[in-house]
Amino acid sequence: MKTILTVDDSLSIRQMVSMTVSQLGHTAVTAKDGVEGLEQLAANDIAMIITDVNMPRMDGIEFVRQARATPQGRLIPIVMLTTESQPEMKQAGKAAGATGWIVKPFTRDQLTMVVTRLMR
Repeated sequence: MKTILTVDDSLSIRQMVSMTVSQLGHTAVTAKDGVEGLEQLAANDIAMIITDVNMPRMDGIEFVRQARATPQGRLIPIVMLTTESQPEMKQAGKAAGATGWIVKPFTRDQLTMVVTRLMR
């Protein structure tokens, strides 16, 4: 069982991702923005991060950049889960260190496939 951190300002997204992660046998930890996400990353043994891009206080791109700068976040998979689909935004996410990109709206099956593939 691994711990997966979901960072999203939408409570419904945090709940849906947490439920999916739990059904796959993992532990879900959540944060409502990048600042909280960094706190959770420091406080828990996180195996994977799923983060939104557009959030208050600290957006997902900056969160990924800062998470990658920590010993805990250096090597773990980080997936952007966002309404943003422009190539420039995806490039910014990749440059910051994102492993993958899922565009909202997404299905539970898409999320399950990505988590399963990255948590092998």
